[in-house]
Amino acid sequence: MISTNFICRLTRLIVAVTLAMSAFAVALVQSYPTAHASEYPTRPIRLVVPYAPAGTADILARIVGKKLSDSWGQQVVVDDRAGAGGNIGSDIVAKASPDGYTILMGTSGSNAVNPTLYTRMPYDAKRDLALVAMVASTANILVTHPQFQGTTVKDFIELAKAKPGKVTYGSSGVGSVLHLSGELLKTLTGVNIVHVPYKGTGPSITDLMGRQIDSIFANLPSVVPLVQSGKLKGIAVTTAQRAPALPNVPTMIEGGVSNYDVASWFGLFVPAKTSTSIATKLNLEIQRILKEPGTQEQLVGLGADPLFKSVGEANKYFHDEIEKWAKVVKASGAKAD
Repeated sequence: MISTNFICRLTRLIVAVTLAMSAFAVALVQSYPTAHASEYPTRPIRLVVPYAPAGTADILARIVGKKLSDSWGQQVVVDDRAGAGGNIGSDIVAKASPDGYTILMGTSGSNAVNPTLYTRMPYDAKRDLALVAMVASTANILVTHPQFQGTTVKDFIELAKAKPGKVTYGSSGVGSVLHLSGELLKTLTGVNIVHVPYKGTGPSITDLMGRQIDSIFANLPSVVPLVQSGKLKGIAVTTAQRAPALPNVPTMIEGGVSNYDVASWFGLFVPAKTSTSIATKLNLEIQRILKEPGTQEQLVGLGADPLFKSVGEANKYFHDEIEKWAKVVKASGAKAD
């Protein structure tokens, strides 16, 4: 028969061993981020794009992803996860493990506008995501099918006023900067044009080419080759200055729309609890890539301007952008659910 004392001693031994193993496990987990950061990356990286393929976020993700793959020797897999104006893809990264292996090509629309635009967000933008590296900014552009009546901003406005509620414009989604570019045109000119939202710029281009809609607002990199080849017609860019990639396309201001100046930005986000060392490593590598003459030439040729900020500067810029666009969204009265 096993004595009571033996059982007590055995129980105490099991408890002691369990506690020792738990302490060892905690110590191992606590030491893991430092070792992991010094070796990062040791396996493929998932780069989530919160819009459909062929849009500017997708284009920039593939450019940056290829460069990261080449320099780090690890595959960067671009994963397009469109939906809810960018919230679906952003939420995937916000809730991912903060280990640097799931990152986001975020945008001013999906990550600075949405926190105010959407009544219910699936994550807390400031708490759950951190912008660790800027990539580029770009002008937006109003484009039409080549057979669309009129070739100037004045023509477009006159036609829209002659046919209120009939002229349509597509964008990459409700609340995107491209959507708000159209809303700003409506506000400043009084035209009644109808918004048609898509899950990314790519699908809106397809419908425009098929003449199912009259026009779209797009980021320059998505449409520069199509405008240069004459497959689409550039009406006006949204920034105060003309875009070097399309020097013959006037600005909205030149077209008679005063105070019209809108641009979009793109950057890499990680889960907010990602270690500083991994965030810094990503930032420095992206800045190195953007400084390469070949990369700069490629981006500028597409109508995108490389942006350079440290991790701290980038994340402060992100928080400031949320506040800036909150005022714009509230003033416009736009809401999405």
